Amino acid sequence: MISIVLYQPKIPPNTGNIMRLCFNTGALLHIIGPAGFPLDEKSLKRARMDYFNNIKPIIHESFESFMIENEEKNIYAVSKFGKTVYSEIIFSDDVYLLFGSETKGLPVKILNLLKNKSIKIPMRNSSRSLNLSNSVSIVVYEVWRQLKFSGAKL
Repeated sequence: MISIVLYQPKIPPNTGNIMRLCFNTGALLHIIGPAGFPLDEKSLKRARMDYFNNIKPIIHESFESFMIENEEKNIYAVSKFGKTVYSEIIFSDDVYLLFGSETKGLPVKILNLLKNKSIKIPMRNSSRSLNLSNSVSIVVYEVWRQLKFSGAKL
């Protein structure tokens, strides 16, 4: 199972796109708050997150509470400051992919904690960043490809 973990997301349409990705790939979605928008069902539906009925994100109040529940998990921090290119990793079938907020990325404290499991998506030197939902898609599809698209109709 692939789990996508969003750390304090700020832009509702990005989260909506990621919810759709979860629905189409079978991934679970975790959101670590505080988010930049309300996370109740009514607010998410209003933000045009039409996949909310099919995807129920697991909400964590803080990174600390997420880690208490998932400390033994196979967690990768995805950041432009990651140590290893995502395609060089051999992923297991129980992986957590942690992505930072659109405006600030992941805090240094988290990157240091997961420095041995930090991955990146290559970009040109002149590039600042990729869109969050695009980044999530790139890495999730690589993991899913390695898992032979488990659960997909091929």
